[in-house]
Amino acid sequence: MLVRILLGTLAASGVVLVVRWTNEMRHVAARGVAAPAALDVVIGFVTNFFDTLGIGSFATTTAAFRVFRLVPDELIPGTLIAGLALPVVTEALLFISVVDVDPWQMTALILVCVIGGWIGAGIVASLSRRALQLGIGGALLVAAVFMALGMLGRLPAGGTAHALTPPSFALALGIGNYAPSLVVFSFLGMDPAAAFPIMMGSGAFVATVAGARFVSARRVYWPVACGLTFGGIPGVVAAVWFVKSLPLGALRGLVLIVVVYASATLLIAGIRGSTDLPFTGASR
Repeated sequence: MLVRILLGTLAASGVVLVVRWTNEMRHVAARGVAAPAALDVVIGFVTNFFDTLGIGSFATTTAAFRVFRLVPDELIPGTLIAGLALPVVTEALLFISVVDVDPWQMTALILVCVIGGWIGAGIVASLSRRALQLGIGGALLVAAVFMALGMLGRLPAGGTAHALTPPSFALALGIGNYAPSLVVFSFLGMDPAAAFPIMMGSGAFVATVAGARFVSARRVYWPVACGLTFGGIPGVVAAVWFVKSLPLGALRGLVLIVVVYASATLLIAGIRGSTDLPFTGASR
């Protein structure tokens, strides 16, 4: 029953974001904003396809933004959150439906992440371009470290439990999402597969709640955000239903190189105080 309530609430949060997005798009359309380009849709498909396989989408999508100069740096967080929210909701609905995990612990951990996401979105939406460059660049560098550790086999393989002991659960309530969660949950003896519904569920709720705040703050570059959504949902479905396993070693290496490049360019721009980085999407 609790799982059904969680799934229903998750679907409802997605609907709320769609309604908020639709209302804002009416004003955007009145300003004559261009439609998504094919490249935006392709990026959404590819990054969400591999996000479903566990590679992640935020770091790789940010890297694509930097490589192709699609989005102004100060609009990257809002564009990411708003554009990837519905694909992540799709992932969460699928993972929560098919993977066995303690429903009460999953709900509590998801709730903690949602509260943090709501607080964090309000802070990020008010930050300057330089602060975002340094913040995102540092976060990408951390993501690259996790990727490298995973490729080297340094991350824990995990246990077999589908629920945490009370002391471990208390510790988990204070842990961040995705890579940090996966590592800590594994250290605490949880089956890594059981961590995915928690990560995807919390990610989906955070994305829809935070996405609504970014939309309200008008910190979204709409052509690219729409492209991420239009390409992302089919990418998730394709990964879940048609892909069982892939040799991801070489792919992870390529992703690591791209993420490190994006991190370096953002950090360098932030350190230099760059405020005029060009991007190809400016004329769209």
